[in-house]
This record gives sequence, structure tokens and C-alpha cells, in this order.
Amino acid sequence: MAESHNLGQKGEDIATDHLKKAGFKILSRNWKWGKHEIDIIAENKDLIVFVEVKTRSDDYQMHPVTAVTTEKQKSIIFAADGYLQKFNINKESRFDVITLIKTGEEFQIDHIEGAFYPTLR
Repeated sequence: MAESHNLGQKGEDIATDHLKKAGFKILSRNWKWGKHEIDIIAENKDLIVFVEVKTRSDDYQMHPVTAVTTEKQKSIIFAADGYLQKFNINKESRFDVITLIKTGEEFQIDHIEGAFYPTLR
């Protein structure tokens, strides 16, 4: 368990650096709203981005993006709504997924902008 936690933490660190290099300011990491959590919340002048990070080693069975299930998306959307209300933010928002696959000591990163959208259901 500790090894997967360390891998996940390293993935979030790399994703944070990636977002900073893309011009985003990091507002929060591992932000909780009740039992719901958002890995990274970032913003630029135009929008606020709620980011789910999934990291796997190269012996994974399925691509990491498949772990962002409909239930996980609902949880992130619920937490994002709480964040926007709590901090009275009226800015366009987007839901991104950043996947990382570790091969040896290298990480392959894929930033999927607008990976999912809030729905009425």
C-alpha cells in the first residue's frame, strides 16, 4: 500500500509542476468536501480547473483514465461545487484528468482537458 501511495504522491507532484509550467496557479491539493476529494485545484486568468490525477506503473492492467469512473466524476463534481460555493467563485470551470505511467524512472504524462462535464443526473 505504501508503494502505491508514494507513486500516487509522486504523480500528483509531477502533475502540479506540469500545470504550473502551463501557466496555472495552484490553489489547493487534496481538497476535501465531506467525503469527496479533488487532487488539484488550479486557475489561470480565464478559468478554474479541477484535476483528477491517476498514476500507474507500466505493469498496469488498464489505462489509468479508466479509473475515473462515473461515480468518481460525480464525487469530483460535488466537491467542485462545494469549493465554488465556499469561496464564492464565479469563474468558468473545467474538469481535467492527468494520467501518468511510470516506466523505469521516467513518467509519461497525458493531460486530458475537459475530460468530463457536469450533468444534471
